[in-house]
Amino acid sequence: MSGGFSDSERERIREQLVAEGRELFSRYGLSKTTLADITDPAGIATSTFYQFFDSKEALYLEILDREGERLLPELLAPLEEREEPEDAIVGFLTGLMDEIETNPLLHQLVMDTDELDRLREHHTEAELREDREQSLAYFLPYVEAWYEAGQVEGPSPEVVANAIRSVSFLTLHQDDIGRDRYRETRDLVIRAVAKGLTA
Repeated sequence: MSGGFSDSERERIREQLVAEGRELFSRYGLSKTTLADITDPAGIATSTFYQFFDSKEALYLEILDREGERLLPELLAPLEEREEPEDAIVGFLTGLMDEIETNPLLHQLVMDTDELDRLREHHTEAELREDREQSLAYFLPYVEAWYEAGQVEGPSPEVVANAIRSVSFLTLHQDDIGRDRYRETRDLVIRAVAKGLTA
């Protein structure tokens, strides 16, 4: 036993902290959620939290990792199912941006730059670079295959993959574009990028 908890108790408490954290971070964000908000429903003291996670940010990152694992098959499905790269890129970007715009956890993270800054403070430059490379690694093999087949154009598969991923940053500018025009603008940019990158 560690910290007075059996293995099964530790597992139960850890999962409850993840569940509470996901709900609270989705609703209020990282900065407005206190440790007590997370630990009280689990029936543990705030000091006991550190037996499970190094920090509130570490819990957030664990939740984001799990969310990514859950969403990945669905987001990558268009790349698997559609033969034409242009259609696959449109399907991938549409699914990714729909998820960012409608998933409360991702929306809170992407739209609140203070949240991103707080998470970045808990990473070294090497870790941030590794995170960027990891986010590309999921769909880079598809881009590499299209590149080798002469179906997409660009200086390198990595640059093409980065160009595709960069379209998702458009979600940060919904107010700049105008809420009434955002969706139509977003879909036009997705189609233009997909068309522009495919030979």
